[in-house]
Amino acid sequence: RHGQRAPPQISARSAVDQVRNRFERPLSFWVMPSVVMDQGKNNNTPDSGQDKPDEFDFSKLLHIKPRVLNIDRQTSCDERSLLEHSTGIGIIYPPLVFKNPESNSSRLLDHPEIVSTPGKRSAVNTPKAFNYFEPHGQHPMMDEGWDALKRSLVYFRGQPVGTIAALDHSEEALNYNQVFVRDFFPSGLAFLMKGEPEIVKNFLLKTLRLQSWEKKIDRFKLGEGAMPASFKVNHDPVRNQETLNADFGESAIGRVAPVDSGFWWIILLRAYTKSTGDTSLAENPDCQKGMKLILTLCLSEGFDTFPTLLCADACCMIDRRMGIYGYPIEIQALFFMALRCALLMLNKQDDEGRELAERIAQRLQALSFHLRSYFWLDFRRLNDIYRFKTEQYSDTAINKFNVMPDSLPDWVFDFMPTRGGYFIGNVSPARMDFRWFCLGNCIAIISNLATAEQSEAIMDLLEERWPELVGEMP
Repeated sequence: RHGQRAPPQISARSAVDQVRNRFERPLSFWVMPSVVMDQGKNNNTPDSGQDKPDEFDFSKLLHIKPRVLNIDRQTSCDERSLLEHSTGIGIIYPPLVFKNPESNSSRLLDHPEIVSTPGKRSAVNTPKAFNYFEPHGQHPMMDEGWDALKRSLVYFRGQPVGTIAALDHSEEALNYNQVFVRDFFPSGLAFLMKGEPEIVKNFLLKTLRLQSWEKKIDRFKLGEGAMPASFKVNHDPVRNQETLNADFGESAIGRVAPVDSGFWWIILLRAYTKSTGDTSLAENPDCQKGMKLILTLCLSEGFDTFPTLLCADACCMIDRRMGIYGYPIEIQALFFMALRCALLMLNKQDDEGRELAERIAQRLQALSFHLRSYFWLDFRRLNDIYRFKTEQYSDTAINKFNVMPDSLPDWVFDFMPTRGGYFIGNVSPARMDFRWFCLGNCIAIISNLATAEQSEAIMDLLEERWPELVGEMP
């Protein structure tokens, strides 16, 4: 559009293979525990009649002490990339195979931080990965991106505390000039990779401070563990002081509180801990209390018969109507990943911590089975749903959610290839949302919510439907 040379045309298959093979460490290297997940074939379909569906017993995590990278904090980013990765930074695109694809999934690899996952493709003989942090001027597009990121920094009393949602100041009425928790997460990962963790630490502490505020919407008090969707730095030129103003949903379109903010905060705290090797922040009593408040809010008992979280529309992504009310896959995948991260960071020395950790382990077992069984869709499962009988009353019913086969959209039959699969957008009584949500499926891969077979199927679907799902995105 601005006169740049058009990129060379490549096939969908070669593009996906480049993504898979470019990096050898997924995001799970930074945030997930050093535990081997047995990612064998998942035969535990809803009608298999098995009561123990999970490949991994999450209760084992209760007795595991978190490992952190022993990295010299004075080491430059380029030196760290050589220490941590043999072929570049493995955090942007999660591969499906690790450095040693021949290893048995029942044991750890030589590096204690790697989770072994069987796969078909190997990254051993691929070309050297693109180094995103080469000297300034080597890659104009990357330099332009970093300059924009630097300009988006927000300062509070002289310290950087986040990045604004957008640099567009044409619409003052909108809240794009605020720091959003979900929007800062990828920025925070970029700063960690760049070797600038201080801004991430400041962001985590400032949002934690906002969590303690009293939160009311129309005389109704929100849960104590709710995290803000965004915050803004207000400058008072008269008094020459700065204050923070948080939005917990009272100003959002539709007045919906963010469900995902607390999950993003926990996952980013885990990423900071593993990236810097600094465990003091996660062990800080205030951070421990903040985590427990978030978890208590999410694990509270109610009338739900499912382990998934019931959510209102516009509770994540954007505060507009998206038709995701119920049990959206994005929230469930983030919930699963946050639970796993919190399980490793929680202080289990006291009774409260041990009890909460046991509740997390139990919830992870139920949540993984529910999502892998009822949210998963492939060609075989699609045919099963098409032949569902309705109005079944028994504990052995196959159509447990009373989904009407007539409600299947016509497009899903053309969209679903014979090779591939994905987690659908939503499952609730008499309703299935068959839309593809990229973030929920990618989080399912890097959090090990998806089995190895399901992870491969998700990437196969991207390959088969590359023009529809990726298109001209760079």
